[in-house]
Amino acid sequence: MEQRISLERMEQAANLFGSFDENIRLLEQEFDVAIHNRDGEIKIDGDAENVMMARKAVEGLLSISARGETIGEQNVRYVMTLVKTGKADKIADMASDILCVSSKGRPVKPKTIGQGEYIKSILRNTVTIGVGPAGTGKTYLAVAAAVRAFRDKQVNRIILTRPAVEAGERLGFLPGDLQSKVDPYLRPLYDALFDLLGAETYQKYLERGNIEIAPLAYMRGRTLDDSFIILDEAQNTSREQMKMFLTRLGFGSKIVITGDATQIDLPDGKESGLKEAIRVLRDVEGIGICELTDADVVRHVMVQRIVQAYAAYEEQRNLAREARENLTRDTRQNLTRDSRRNFAPRKPDKQENPGQEREYQRENQHENTRGNQAGKRSDKKSDKPQKREYQSGYKRGYKREKNPDKSGKNFNRKFKLKESQSARKGRRR
Repeated sequence: MEQRISLERMEQAANLFGSFDENIRLLEQEFDVAIHNRDGEIKIDGDAENVMMARKAVEGLLSISARGETIGEQNVRYVMTLVKTGKADKIADMASDILCVSSKGRPVKPKTIGQGEYIKSILRNTVTIGVGPAGTGKTYLAVAAAVRAFRDKQVNRIILTRPAVEAGERLGFLPGDLQSKVDPYLRPLYDALFDLLGAETYQKYLERGNIEIAPLAYMRGRTLDDSFIILDEAQNTSREQMKMFLTRLGFGSKIVITGDATQIDLPDGKESGLKEAIRVLRDVEGIGICELTDADVVRHVMVQRIVQAYAAYEEQRNLAREARENLTRDTRQNLTRDSRRNFAPRKPDKQENPGQEREYQRENQHENTRGNQAGKRSDKKSDKPQKREYQSGYKRGYKREKNPDKSGKNFNRKFKLKESQSARKGRRR
């Protein structure tokens, strides 16, 4: 089967094919078709079903190119994912509005449908919680929204905060003042601000106090008015820290909370404040919760594959844990049920098995005999007279002994109870 798509301008074809036709090769490899550019038309050859999916992908990429965006590997892979999942009609719904312009003149736009919903939630709600895996642009888009609000004079300050929790290792006490101590933890926010504002503009706003770096531990008791507040790496906050941060909100302010629930660096047994906040605040008016997925990853394709592999592994672990818990629960119930039964052996029926009946009687008779003998021995012990106790002075040296005489014969010598003269003299000595 062959399908043809006409092109209005040759620039669209150059953007679609990419450098050294890398974009077209991805489409051909994924859908098992052949794509050519002949006489201002895109020709697609292959099986009917594959050709139709490749046509939808090409049309979606052309619509992205018509908005002035450069088509890259990430765009091609995301469009192919939408086509495979039957969501090709949502390609046109991808937000085309520019969020802001970077210091180098590059427009910042959401690249996926999930990112578009995330931006809409930030612009619409007072508090937005963005949760998703690494590489989904949670922090960068939040900083871009803060820069836009600051440039439009909707807010007077941009406040960045983050819990000072190491990723599995202890760095000890860092040198320098407070700014120097928190710089390593806030480096991702700095990178986004440098890209959007430029180093000189960022330094100027920092000196004026328009940009503030506030450690989360020092925010208690403050009221933040006319500010755009970003809490990054919120999965490492405790329950008390999250509640404290949310109650700092003042008039004319916005809060954006970002985090990845799969990368928690808190000690074992300590619940993340981000997870609890999602459960508690899901139905609260004015709070938006946006959950991004691995399909929204805009980094290297390997990051997306790594995230998917870890997600599949965690799902298998959860299923295995649930199976073990169910097995343990069933075992407990069976033991409880069996403990209520009478474990005494049932007397067999004579008509069923006469030999078993005789064996049962022999075992019972043996047990009864052992019990009677044990009772007799205990009675004998109780009837036995106590050993005669000697009076004081007669115990030492007065006992039965076997002493040989001169003739070599042994005899038993029993001392009399009456103390002799020789024994009295030996005791005195």
